[in-house]
Amino acid sequence: MKKLLVLLIAAAMMAVSVTACGPSESTTTTKTDSELSSSNETAGDASEEAPAEDAEAAEDTEAAEQEQAEIKNQEAAAPADAEVTDRRDFVITLYPEYAPVSCENFEKLVSDGFYNGLGFHRVMEGFMAQGGDPSGDGTGGSKETIKGEFIANGVDNKLSHKRGIVSMARSMDYDSASSQFFICYSDDDTFLDGQYAAFGEVTDGMEVVDAFLAVPRSMSMSGELSVPESPIKIKEAVMTEPDENGNPRVKITMDDFIK
Repeated sequence: MKKLLVLLIAAAMMAVSVTACGPSESTTTTKTDSELSSSNETAGDASEEAPAEDAEAAEDTEAAEQEQAEIKNQEAAAPADAEVTDRRDFVITLYPEYAPVSCENFEKLVSDGFYNGLGFHRVMEGFMAQGGDPSGDGTGGSKETIKGEFIANGVDNKLSHKRGIVSMARSMDYDSASSQFFICYSDDDTFLDGQYAAFGEVTDGMEVVDAFLAVPRSMSMSGELSVPESPIKIKEAVMTEPDENGNPRVKITMDDFIK
């Protein structure tokens, strides 16, 4: 059931983009031309086969839609059933062997203090938490963009999008990633493999990222229950000691986002 819910959420998001790099849009999901074509054909077939509704049936449909809208609004106003921790820091281990350009870019931004004071603007239960946008709404990024290190862009990146994995957000342009990144909540996020540049993993403190879900969220313009109603901000991001294998590590300390 959880896997079905995640896939349904992902399918809904694939129809839209969430901005991150200036005028172009950056997202953690995208849909290929063939998939879009397939979806449109399916929708067309269903429309042609649907029988005409009489006035009473139309009224019932409208009432049902209004009821669903009210339920959705109630869900948006309520926080997720997430455990809250007193801890406010977590560690991301970087894996240059999979995505050296993404790791170098992330390290540079951290060392420059770029992420200090920025927040997570998109938090979706069962999917991911996305942040690193200086505009705070998904429309911004850093000054430079980098090559997308994933299979669809000619890079043999085998790091799979499972729970705790950190990956670069981007627009429809494969080489548009800059500063925005996302952290996977689910092992079912593997449908992103080959399309997004996974480059690291939360190896300590994932419960802090889980606690983002305790912040009440509202609906985005695209219909996602994803917009935090109070800030989830990074207090400080710093490079810390490498792990036992020499992989670079980043310690991220959050402001107190639980009110």
